[in-house]
Amino acid sequence: MPKNKQIIGFVGWLAVSSIAAGIGSAASIQASPFYTQLIRPDWAPPPNLFGPVWTILYALMGIAAWLVWRVGGFRAARTALTLFLAQLAINALWSWLFFGWHLGGLAFADIILLWVLIVATLIAFWRVRPLAGALLIPYLLWVSFASALNYSVWQLNPQILG
Repeated sequence: MPKNKQIIGFVGWLAVSSIAAGIGSAASIQASPFYTQLIRPDWAPPPNLFGPVWTILYALMGIAAWLVWRVGGFRAARTALTLFLAQLAINALWSWLFFGWHLGGLAFADIILLWVLIVATLIAFWRVRPLAGALLIPYLLWVSFASALNYSVWQLNPQILG
């Protein structure tokens, strides 16, 4: 693959990840006052940790997708990259369900589906390029933690999160 096409692909996959991040963060812009009013478990991280963690994770996701795409383009890795795009959409939806619409139960269902899609994407990426799959491991670990946090916060705040 020519170097200029690789660079365009790199920027493109980072842009795709950034767009998903932007859609999700649009629901989270005013999240801090809402989140701080919620009863949270003692093990919940401080609100200011989420932004930096997600920034790193979205960058890793974009790099992983680019590595898979580089193997032969979208056609060669259609299943893996389609799974990647699906999990990005489900990821972006979570912020709207939880922060935008205050639907804790639906947000929890969404994050469970997201976890399943991340596992499927990680496996599909690993089969194409092991490093790409490995780059998704921190994402899977964070979403595993976030799933437990989502469930706990939802259960602690039924009057606000339904």
